[in-house]
Amino acid sequence: VRLVESGGGSVQAGESLKLSCGVFGYIPSSFCMAWFRQAPVKEREGVAAIASDGGTAYGNSVKGRVSISQDNAKITLYLVMNNLKPEDSAMYYCAAAGITPCHTGSWIGGAAMDYWGKGTMVTISS
Repeated sequence: VRLVESGGGSVQAGESLKLSCGVFGYIPSSFCMAWFRQAPVKEREGVAAIASDGGTAYGNSVKGRVSISQDNAKITLYLVMNNLKPEDSAMYYCAAAGITPCHTGSWIGGAAMDYWGKGTMVTISS
């Protein structure tokens, strides 16, 4: 499985961004896909996850400001981020795994995810 993120960039605080993650290769019908972010000198942080059964989950720091979705063919993952803040600046990664991390909540730490993209940079200026 190859994951390719896009949509990052530099925006002002308060604006919105939509990130995309293209999924290439075989992915099982039952899966968990998620967005993570990592800022310099900070730990990786789980942002949002979506399971093949439609269930979603969000990290506490972004809850209410982001929305995760996927297209019907399940070949593109999206993350819409609203009311962006300077502290949202980070490299954003998408990741994939079997469905278990989404059902158990273990996706949040990232260690349970099997496949990772190379990331797309998001910079928010105040």
